[in-house]
Amino acid sequence: MRDLKIYIALGSLLLVIYLIAQHNKPLPVDWTPTYSKDDKIPYGTYLLHRQINDILPGSKVLVRRKPVFNVFQEENVQAGNYLIIAGSINLDIYDFKKLVKYMQAGSNVFIATYYLGNFLNDTLKTTISSEIKLNDKGYSQHFTNPSLNPAKKYLFDKDIGNQYFSKLDTTRAIVLAVNNNGHSTFIKYPFGKGALYLMSSPQFFTNYNLIKYDGADFAAKSMSYLSPGGDLIWDEFSAKGPGQVNAPLSVFLNIPELKWAYYIALFSLIAFVFFEIKRRQRIIPIIQPLQNNTIEFVNVVGQVYYERKDHKNLIDKKIAYLFENIRSRYRLNTNNIDEEFITTLSNKTEISREAIQNLMALVKHYSELTKISDQQLIEFNREIENFYNKSA
Repeated sequence: MRDLKIYIALGSLLLVIYLIAQHNKPLPVDWTPTYSKDDKIPYGTYLLHRQINDILPGSKVLVRRKPVFNVFQEENVQAGNYLIIAGSINLDIYDFKKLVKYMQAGSNVFIATYYLGNFLNDTLKTTISSEIKLNDKGYSQHFTNPSLNPAKKYLFDKDIGNQYFSKLDTTRAIVLAVNNNGHSTFIKYPFGKGALYLMSSPQFFTNYNLIKYDGADFAAKSMSYLSPGGDLIWDEFSAKGPGQVNAPLSVFLNIPELKWAYYIALFSLIAFVFFEIKRRQRIIPIIQPLQNNTIEFVNVVGQVYYERKDHKNLIDKKIAYLFENIRSRYRLNTNNIDEEFITTLSNKTEISREAIQNLMALVKHYSELTKISDQQLIEFNREIENFYNKSA
């Protein structure tokens, strides 16, 4: 017991010394590329968010941290601009359809990223690559628009601007800026009355770049293509992911000093436990592995259903599984099967609205019956399997 007290006292003393040393040391610069509007670190976007109304006067900034499809589906989005700044994005076909409809009505979408995701790369026929670094000076940028002074060269450090579009659809894309190698770094895709603007690097719009005159001027002129006024939707989902509830230990794990103190205390406790186990280890009995009775179980369940002929029970289970599939795969609420639900499910599955409406009618009809014949069970199962096979 006396030895244990000595260990605890010694460990506590070392922990206190470590915490004091960590608290008094200078904080290093955090170069993590977060692209978050709340971060004042070099690669945050605090300055851009604060000054965005100077670039686009009259715009109403709406910060959203959910997928593009959800933003348009759950809100009454007004005409304006949609801004995405992130290291990489991953839009799917449903997100892109909403953006295309948004742009065709006269709005603009501005995306600054290193990687557009497989879907956008295939759809827009683009690829973003990096220049080979030959010296420490980096690559200069200049605009192609005569009204933006193409003779003006913008030079950046920290490898900002070394990315370019190594592949693009020349029949549709309009080049707005190039580097000193003549490679495109800022392009535009017209969509109806609006347009999609793509920038090959999100770091053009970070705090580190905007504290410099050339960096701020380049960022402002790039965004001057957007229409001022209206709603400006600032996407935080691509940069930070969905919002999360803070865990009880998040305070410790977000502060480096407390995080390492927690790890040291946890390691010391584990070491003590292993030390005690080594001294008092009991014999571990041999436990035979469990037998795999899955096939036998399936045969028994199938036999029970065959003998009971409880078709109503089977149909109820198939309906429950169908609704769970719709909820998890297409993010739809199945509590209210109305016209809006049928239309949305038809758009997401790319199945005709009439087919969806017929399926939902069958679901309602069979869920209300008390007795189901063999033929009705077969017919209902066939309709559900057709839905699964045709759904996108």
